[in-house]
Amino acid sequence: MHDIEPFYNWQRYYEGYKDPKNPFFDKEIGSVYTNTVYGYYIDPNWDEIGSETLYLKILMINYQKKYAVIELFGEWNDTLHNDIMYFKRYVIDHLIKNGIKYFILLGDNIFQFHGGETDYYEEWFEDVEDGWIAAVNLRAFIMEELTKYRLDYYLNYGGTLQMENWRTLKPDLFFELIEKLIQRRLT
Repeated sequence: MHDIEPFYNWQRYYEGYKDPKNPFFDKEIGSVYTNTVYGYYIDPNWDEIGSETLYLKILMINYQKKYAVIELFGEWNDTLHNDIMYFKRYVIDHLIKNGIKYFILLGDNIFQFHGGETDYYEEWFEDVEDGWIAAVNLRAFIMEELTKYRLDYYLNYGGTLQMENWRTLKPDLFFELIEKLIQRRLT
C-alpha cells in the first residue's frame, strides 16, 4: 500500500497546497510514513480527513468552471466510521462555499465500501442543486454496494464513467468529457 501514490501529472495545472481556497492549503508535504490503512503504511502525500480508513488528494480545482477532481484512497466505511460525514464536512462543504458544484471522484484506489445512512449524500446532492457528483472507475462490487444503499440517486457511476484512460487527459478536457457524459444521462 505504501507505494500507491496520488496522481501527480496534473501538478503543472494545480497544486492544492498553494491554493488558499483548498482545505489542505499550506499543508507540509511530508516524507514520513505515519498513516495506515489495514495496518499498512500509506504514502504521506494522501491527505487526512479525520477518517481512519479513507484518504484523498484533490488533484484539480477550477473555480471558473466550478469543478473539483478528487482522488480517493482506502476503505470508504460509512457503517463503522461515517466516512461520508468527514468527507462532506471537511472537504466538500469547504469546496461548495468556494463555488464548486461539479465533483469528480476517482475511485481507482477505493478497496472497499460499507454503506450506512444516506443523509450526507442527500445533503451534498441538494447543496449542488444544478451541479452533479460523478464517481469514475469504481470496482464492480463497490458499485453494487452503492446501489444496494440507493446511493445511485445521488451519485453518477458505472457505464461510460468507467474509463481507464482518464490519466491521459488534461484536467479541463477530462471535466468536459465527464460533463458531456453526465448531460447525456440527465437528458
